[in-house]
Amino acid sequence: MLSEKQLARLSELSAIAKERELTAEEAAEREELRNEYRAKFRTHFDNHLHNVTIVDPEGNDVTPDKLKQSKINRKRN
Repeated sequence: MLSEKQLARLSELSAIAKERELTAEEAAEREELRNEYRAKFRTHFDNHLHNVTIVDPEGNDVTPDKLKQSKINRKRN
């Protein structure tokens, strides 16, 4: 994820936006931080998802085929 400093700055900009309109520079900085946060979140979530196996109550692997194929493709790369 983002560093503590970056998260603090993003929170600060969000708080400022509630009080007044952000300057163009502040808005651009906030958007850049948001985009970086989203990209890192998606990467982290994707990594987590590729370590999941879904098992039904009878013990059968019921992981969706799309996820299984994605895991196989990921191992090849």
